[in-house]
Amino acid sequence: MIRTVKPRNARSKRALDDRGAKLIENQKKTLLLSGTSTSELTRHALGDLHALKKPHAIKFTKKNDIHPFEDASAFEFFSSKNDTAHIVFASHSKKRPHNITFARTFDHKILDMLELGIDETTFRPLESFKNPKFAVGMKPMICFTGSLFDSTPEYKLVKSVFLDFFRGETINAVDVEGLQYMINVSAAEPSDRETTPVVHLRVHLIKTRKSGQKLPRVEVEEIGPRMDFRVRRIQEADAGMMKEALKKPRQLEARTKKNIETDIIGDKLGRIHTGKQDLNKMQSRKMKGLKRGPTDDEEMTLVDAEDDKVKKARLS
Repeated sequence: MIRTVKPRNARSKRALDDRGAKLIENQKKTLLLSGTSTSELTRHALGDLHALKKPHAIKFTKKNDIHPFEDASAFEFFSSKNDTAHIVFASHSKKRPHNITFARTFDHKILDMLELGIDETTFRPLESFKNPKFAVGMKPMICFTGSLFDSTPEYKLVKSVFLDFFRGETINAVDVEGLQYMINVSAAEPSDRETTPVVHLRVHLIKTRKSGQKLPRVEVEEIGPRMDFRVRRIQEADAGMMKEALKKPRQLEARTKKNIETDIIGDKLGRIHTGKQDLNKMQSRKMKGLKRGPTDDEEMTLVDAEDDKVKKARLS
């Protein structure tokens, strides 16, 4: 039997309705956790990721004894308890130093996981950049540079996870004034010396200057954080679960009109289906030249009728 939870009051009922299934889902929240052993670098990285995700992020300061690739049940418990779709876990060990794990859930069950190692030589936290920052809650522009993000499975997962992590709310239109910053994720082409290139994460502030023309001059300024990642372990999503996660409700599917299509120029073309036509019953234009002439019997009848008229005229 399926266990159903009955709300005790109106407040708990609203909370259950907010967590329930909807045609348009709520904004995805992120939970940031720390392991039993963390480094100063991973703590700074966790704080910077929390700053980029505000206000849709929850950060726990207590240490947790979790090994996600061995047992991810703790992630599922925290996800269900806090109603979060993403989990970022920071850890540090001799075998895997400065480790960050990104996990995505579907129905509070682990969908896929991505483990990245931060390069300590190039890392710069957000606070080390002494310049103005973007406003909280702004939607970023995301740019991926490199062919690996469309060809290699590991880097495809990096692109999918980062897109889902930074995408923000789903909206129909964006005001130009709201485009305040851009996140650039890049990776070089693989070579013989380096088969798994480093993933570079950079955040830039967008500034518009007067150019003397109609369009302004756009400048970018790095505001941090600056992170370089090495792809370590990944756990790809199960095919059945991913298919269920990508399913769209029928109410949100675009309805297509039958027999109507648009060509390359943009003209709308329609196709009409008619029944079988009987051309013998079709009314055509009336013309004297197209009239049907009398048959032989009809001509004999006409001749006899004219002779009778002539005889009657003579007798009278």
